[in-house]
Amino acid sequence: MFYDYADSGSWTESTYRSNESDLAAMRLRQRVAVNLESRTTAATILGEPFSMPLALAPVGLTGMMHADGEMLAARAAHAAGVQFTLSTLSICSIEDVASAVARPFWFQLYVMRDRGFVEALVKRAEEAGCSALVVTLDLQVLGQRHKDIKNGLSTPPKPTLVNLLNLATKPAWCLGMLGTRRRSFGNVVGHVRGVEDVTSLSDWVGQQFDLTLSWDDVAWLRSIWPRKLILKGILDPEDARLAVASGADALVVSNHGGRQLDGAPSTIRALPAIVDEVGSAIEVLMDGGIRSGQDVLKAVASGAKAVLAGRAAVYGLGAGGEAGVSKALALIRNELDLTMAFCGHTDIGQVGRDVLLGDPPQ
Repeated sequence: MFYDYADSGSWTESTYRSNESDLAAMRLRQRVAVNLESRTTAATILGEPFSMPLALAPVGLTGMMHADGEMLAARAAHAAGVQFTLSTLSICSIEDVASAVARPFWFQLYVMRDRGFVEALVKRAEEAGCSALVVTLDLQVLGQRHKDIKNGLSTPPKPTLVNLLNLATKPAWCLGMLGTRRRSFGNVVGHVRGVEDVTSLSDWVGQQFDLTLSWDDVAWLRSIWPRKLILKGILDPEDARLAVASGADALVVSNHGGRQLDGAPSTIRALPAIVDEVGSAIEVLMDGGIRSGQDVLKAVASGAKAVLAGRAAVYGLGAGGEAGVSKALALIRNELDLTMAFCGHTDIGQVGRDVLLGDPPQ
């Protein structure tokens, strides 16, 4: 159930697949006889230094991939020198993650109809020391995700015969879940009026997500949030211009991992036009399809300041807990370093479109 939740898109999954395939189709320019000593993948994102131009993307239900998953992933990310982003629909709460790490992390916000809850959630993120608020703009309605419907996705899993038989083959996961008190949406349950036991993601979305979300709401969030503001879900240059006008510090070129509008362009296809549109007026990040260090380099070469990666870390978490996330990040960083070297560069900050063969995907 939870693997399918991570490894799926909406409807025919064409956008989900194109996020990866369009990156894979890009070819790189190899250079030789270049001094490759003193290489660095270090990058600065919104004024913060990191070991590479990558942050862990917000992924709902991460704590269902592994017990206390968000806390483990945050620790692994910070140990690797990259940023971690906590989802509104996380299993571990903002306060849980803050207790597990010593550095600030980012918090991703869904805008609910209950503005009192939203304001309280923003305040909780501020009090926890979060250094950036990532506002997701592309989930006013939920894309139809066939695998989630087929599996009856819920948190925790409902005790159906199919689920019980499945869980019987996963004793380590069951023991981990029995050993933690964190099994539902920690940022939501007990904090929203009338919602004390959230078990269905679809029901929650139907009840609370705001169909009236507008740029006025973004302006309101800008007014109540004193730190860095990131707008996630931008695919069109016109929306990118509006993001700049809103006073946001960064935007994320994102199609929600191919889980919303099936048929939307891959993010690597959308990226160059957005970068050309906004220039240096706002930091441009990208997510979608990032599975390797080569993908990171291709996105940076196409104009992204940095990328967000979700599934690569979640797969590592499910397979090996905190150590699995650490391994995934180490593999990505090594691939990035070696690919950069093969392209004749020693500093990821100097990589541009010159390393790409042919025009960017259109």
